[in-house]
Amino acid sequence: MFDNVREDLQATLDEIVAAGLHKPERVIGTPQSATVGVTAGGRPGEVLNFCANNYLGLADHPDVIAAGHAALDRWGYGMASVRFICGTQEVHKELEARLSAFLGQEDTILYSSCFDANGGVFETLLGAEDAVISDALNHASIIDGIRLSKAKRFRYANRDMADLETQLKAAAEAGARRKLIVTDGVFSMDGYVAPLADICDLAERYDAMVMVDDSHAVGFVGPGGRGTPELHGVMDRVDIITGTLGKALGGASGGYVAARAEIVALLRQRSRPYLFSNSLAPVIAAASLTVLDLLESAGDLREQLAANTKLFRTRMTEEGFDVLPGDHAIAPVMIGDAAVAGRMAELLLERGVYVIGFSYPVVPQGQARIRVQLSAAHSTEDVNRAVDAFVEARAQLG
Repeated sequence: MFDNVREDLQATLDEIVAAGLHKPERVIGTPQSATVGVTAGGRPGEVLNFCANNYLGLADHPDVIAAGHAALDRWGYGMASVRFICGTQEVHKELEARLSAFLGQEDTILYSSCFDANGGVFETLLGAEDAVISDALNHASIIDGIRLSKAKRFRYANRDMADLETQLKAAAEAGARRKLIVTDGVFSMDGYVAPLADICDLAERYDAMVMVDDSHAVGFVGPGGRGTPELHGVMDRVDIITGTLGKALGGASGGYVAARAEIVALLRQRSRPYLFSNSLAPVIAAASLTVLDLLESAGDLREQLAANTKLFRTRMTEEGFDVLPGDHAIAPVMIGDAAVAGRMAELLLERGVYVIGFSYPVVPQGQARIRVQLSAAHSTEDVNRAVDAFVEARAQLG
């Protein structure tokens, strides 16, 4: 039987390559940092890393590494269990309490990833008599989570408040018992920030709850790094925040839902990804506590990240590149053609700059781009080298 399937699968793979949509996996032989060593899948040797979510440069911070070593000695390697059986240690409860306090929420529940967190919310909270109103550019994990629920589904154009209001009216006219607006805090392919104050205003007008996936903001967006709710002054108006420990907060893995106490309590009883997945490894939980300690005095890191971001965006615009507007550390350089984006990424790697070309189905057809991600670990020289490499690669492409 598989011989027939093999031919079909290979034909699909060949089509992906022919369309310039193949996504190679390069292998690095060093810790995640501003500079990494590529060992396979590209130019060998040390290269500048401009494609990681390591926004604050904490993935290889010595204090975080030391906390991980100490946690292995104290708590062991893995829990080998789910939380409600024998998978809850003191370190898990401590991290949940610290995240709640940091994010200004009543309680927090840990997941194996933010993908799982988003996959566990909608089915638990919403039934067939309810409605979810989702931004059109929300992350795939939100889309998949919504699909698991039986709630009525409404979608509004990206950051379009007039359309959001239209969809809220439609949900009310459909007789929805509960209404949940869900948005990314920062949209990961564009670097755009959701207008949370306006969203909360509409939510209050139409008696809806608000949920924000703040994975690309917590740690470095907002005066204290508490994310887009802090940035927009709505920390007390957002009902559910989901996020990850795998980006600015150390870059390992793990996710969370920080929310009203009753929401978290129900998730502990009914959320399937939580009930049927092993507990977060204690070494990650313990190291994440150290990350939260570091965030209390990370103002200099946030300032460095902002300076690097401004420098890159300014210089690239001056050089004539089409960079989507904004001031977030995600700086998409728009290319358009998928094959050209892939080729430019290869040329940049040859020049010692590691970036990735994004194309369909990750982004819409015809909107291929190179998503550059700045880090506080980059120096001014690193940023200037990256811009110079873009100029050289464009010249070679003609």
